Amino acid sequence: MDFSAYTRFHALAQDRRSCRNFQSEPIDRSLLLAVLDAARLAPSAVNRQPVRYMILDAQNAPEARDIILKVYNRPWIATAPVYVIAIGLHDTAWHRPCDGKDHTDIDAAIAVEHICLAAAALGLGSCWVCNFDAPELHKLLDLGESEEPIAIVPLGYPADENAPRRGRKSLDEIVQWGRKA
Repeated sequence: MDFSAYTRFHALAQDRRSCRNFQSEPIDRSLLLAVLDAARLAPSAVNRQPVRYMILDAQNAPEARDIILKVYNRPWIATAPVYVIAIGLHDTAWHRPCDGKDHTDIDAAIAVEHICLAAAALGLGSCWVCNFDAPELHKLLDLGESEEPIAIVPLGYPADENAPRRGRKSLDEIVQWGRKA
């Protein structure tokens, strides 16, 4: 069995870090489009693709940074040149028939992780940001009733490429073989 593709993927997943300090160097649009294309390729329940991506480009429109700082006022985030806002489209998402569970968040999470892994593969830093004032961002972005800002992903070149990664649990701590008796 050839594990070479898995080995490359594992190295990428292992090396990806949450970046909280970015260089001021602008991101080339071709890199940004490649990252967004990875999100486009993400699987979603029943292929509904209930996520839209709003790009707030602080390198070309400084007011974009002001919007982000109004909903997530942490100094580190102001260093990012670009912000990708993952917007969930609840009226487009698949809802599980037996209980009505809305899969918008799940589909958005898969797509955002595709963004983060693609960014890492291209030498860019990223960070999931979910601890923001979602109602305020909804208002500032003039989103529709069934739209929800789910995550903010700051993107840029990492200023500190050797930032420590938080420890991960062992497989024994997270895997259960079969059901409990």
